[in-house]
Amino acid sequence: MEYYYIMGDRLQGLNIYLIGMMGTGKTTVGQVLAKELGYRFFDTDVLIERVAQKSINELFAEEGETFFRNLESQVLGEVSVCTRSVMATGGGVVLRPVNWSYLRHGLIIWLDAPISLLIERLAKDNTRPLLKMDNLSLKLETLLAERKSLYQEADLQIAIAKDENPEQIVSKILEQIPNILKSYEKSTQAGQVNSEDSNEFN
Repeated sequence: MEYYYIMGDRLQGLNIYLIGMMGTGKTTVGQVLAKELGYRFFDTDVLIERVAQKSINELFAEEGETFFRNLESQVLGEVSVCTRSVMATGGGVVLRPVNWSYLRHGLIIWLDAPISLLIERLAKDNTRPLLKMDNLSLKLETLLAERKSLYQEADLQIAIAKDENPEQIVSKILEQIPNILKSYEKSTQAGQVNSEDSNEFN
C-alpha cells in the first residue's frame, strides 16, 4: 500500500481516466485504484445524473442522446480541472474529439473485456439505454466496432479475464503505470525541448 502511495506521488497529481465498454467494471476498478493511490474517485455518469437530476435512462428517453453527450462533455471538462483523481467515464466518451482534449491531460487506461464477458454481466441490466434491444450480442459488437479504434488511443490497454476480480485488475494497472510514466515523461520533455528550440528563433 505504501509503495502505491509513493507511486501516487510520482504521478504528481496527474489524473487517470478509465475508458472502455459498458460492463468492463470501470467504476468498481476505479474505486479500488483510487484507494490504492490515495486519489479521489469520480464516476462521470453519476455526476451527470446529479447535474441533470435525472437517471441516464431518463435523459436518453426525455432529452435524447445528443443532449446526453453534450452534458457528458460539459461534466468531463469541469471535472478534468481536478487533480489526483481517478475517473470512470462512460463507454461513449471517446466518440467526441473535444473529450480527448480533456482526457489527454491525464493517463488514459482502456479496460478491455471480451464480448462474451460483457454479455454475461449486462444480460439483466436494464439501466443502459443503448442496450434496449433484443439482440444484446449484436448491439455490443456494433458498439465495439464503432469505438475500438478510439479505445486503442489509450496510453494503456488492460485485458480483463472472466475470473479476475477488481483487485487483480488494479494490480495489473499498478504494475504497468511506471512504464506509462516513463513514456509520458519523455514525451513531455521532448515537447519542452521543441518549445525552447522554437523560442530561440523568435
